[in-house]
Amino acid sequence: MIQIFAFYLFASIVLISGAMTIASRNPVHSVLWLIFAFFNAAGLMLLVGAEFIAMLLVIVYVGAVSVLFLFVVMMLNIDFAEMRQGYVRYLWPGLALAVALAAELFVALGAWQSGGIALGRRIAPMTGEVPNIEAIGNLLYTRYLYIFEGAGLVLLVAMIGAIVLTHRQRGGVKPQNIARQVARRPRDATRNVDAPVGQGVEL
Repeated sequence: MIQIFAFYLFASIVLISGAMTIASRNPVHSVLWLIFAFFNAAGLMLLVGAEFIAMLLVIVYVGAVSVLFLFVVMMLNIDFAEMRQGYVRYLWPGLALAVALAAELFVALGAWQSGGIALGRRIAPMTGEVPNIEAIGNLLYTRYLYIFEGAGLVLLVAMIGAIVLTHRQRGGVKPQNIARQVARRPRDATRNVDAPVGQGVEL
């Protein structure tokens, strides 16, 4: 019973948080809703038996989004003195949100200890003896090998495309000569100098 309750709780919060991420006009509020969505998506992964993916969601995505939130705050023109004036007004909502997240953690752990949901057996069939990380590795490098390599290729093309699109010729900047850098010999890069005591070195 607790598994079904936890599933509907996390799923509904993920949907609401995703909608609020798009609907919020304040970028800081959008990032906070996105963090909330990632946090509850990790609870869903925990319910289906994917503990490793849940850990990655919390550590990688929530951590990365928190850094993004920090950069957004640093780049925006925010009057921190004015923000501190409304600190007491947002204290209780912040504490309520922290308590809600902690309660969700306990609900997810209780549902996971009760056996989880059988959905994970249908998505990735595995026995109880195989750890979660090993089962993910077996699936990625056997059944989904070409899809996994295709996803890596798409990310590589996206990275190269972003570099090409953002590359601009700027005046006063010397271009990089890769062939000259590769052909450079170690004896041309360093020079041993016997510096006298108390005197400087001529460059």
